Amino acid sequence: AVQLVESGGGSVQSGGSLRLSCAVSGYTVSKNCMGWFHQAPGKERIGVASIYTATGPTYYDDSVKGRFTISQDDAKNTLYLQMNNLKPEDTGMYYCAAGEGPQCTGFYQLRNAIGFNYWGQGTRVTVSA
Repeated sequence: AVQLVESGGGSVQSGGSLRLSCAVSGYTVSKNCMGWFHQAPGKERIGVASIYTATGPTYYDDSVKGRFTISQDDAKNTLYLQMNNLKPEDTGMYYCAAGEGPQCTGFYQLRNAIGFNYWGQGTRVTVSA
């Protein structure tokens, strides 16, 4: 069975950094698309970043562009999200998600969570002003 386990969340002050990790089992990160989603308190979950293979295209929501970087380590079968210059509005749960092949690749897919078949349980991020 495919399992995605997020870690790295925590509490930081505005302007701080965190790196989220998503350890994957039962699924090959190097051959498939993956993404990170954010759900702020009381709001809908939105896609913030996606990637298709370590050297493939990446996509970012405008709200995180220039601050967040998605990457993957194929040897460790792990997805990352480096978050810099964090803002209070970045507070919430962050979920790792995965799809088959390139089916979840693209802005449309990220914004509408299309093609993401597998989801982790999330890790919480709190950014204080």
